[in-house]
Amino acid sequence: MIGSASADRLRCPTCFRALSPTDDTGRTFGCDSGHRFDVNRRGYISLLGPKRPAFIADSAEMLDARATFLAAGHYAPIADAVASAATSRSEQRAESTIVADLGCGTGYYAAAVRAALPNAKFIVSDLSPEAVRRAVRGIPESLGLVADIWAPLPLVDDGIDVILNVFAPRHASEFLRVLRPGGTLVTVVPTEHHLTELRESGHAIEVQADKADRVIASFGGFALEDRTRVEYSMDLDEPDVEHVIAMGPSAHHRSPDATSLPSRVTVSVDVLTFVRGSLG
Repeated sequence: MIGSASADRLRCPTCFRALSPTDDTGRTFGCDSGHRFDVNRRGYISLLGPKRPAFIADSAEMLDARATFLAAGHYAPIADAVASAATSRSEQRAESTIVADLGCGTGYYAAAVRAALPNAKFIVSDLSPEAVRRAVRGIPESLGLVADIWAPLPLVDDGIDVILNVFAPRHASEFLRVLRPGGTLVTVVPTEHHLTELRESGHAIEVQADKADRVIASFGGFALEDRTRVEYSMDLDEPDVEHVIAMGPSAHHRSPDATSLPSRVTVSVDVLTFVRGSLG
């Protein structure tokens, strides 16, 4: 059965009514309208809405590259900053705390937060079923959810205490709806200096110079509580550089005029922490 402690936070992606197990096995969830959704044998549930997703999910090859790169610790300072932001308020340490990683990828950042919040319950969600499978495997007792972040989320109103959104699409109005008043949103945004050596050599896509400011402006209903810059240099061998390119959108956007791979690469991101206000 999927993580039962947070399963009551689900809603039907078709009619938006609450979902609950249809029997004692917890293998099928349904709503009062009669829509039914089966739990995958690997421990996650697919709640994609009726509209076809606008984007293609991460491939297994992208996730393999990401898992290898992250396991080497190259982004550990980012994970530490995310965990610190997610645990900055004392009430988040309660056993009733629900953390949702929306755009979870391999679950690397959710795992870092889980280490800091061992009593919390986790929902790990991504458009990629393979990503959700990996995240669930790494975070026992979590609820794995295949969902489209650009569609209405299959989560009830005001049901989440902490949202993680790391290097993933952001749906501000839906984040506002599902996060409880006073809840925390932690999002990570690359700066114009992030992976700059890869961009200068034609191996990575451009980043808007004011991207974090645009993100902050887009989050109406939220108050910015903290903005932390995480910036450092990585000394990488060629396989590491190939992994960091292959694990994200740059894998599809290499310039035909790309030059040799750099061995030193800059990491530069803003970790933004927001608090949701009251909608009333």
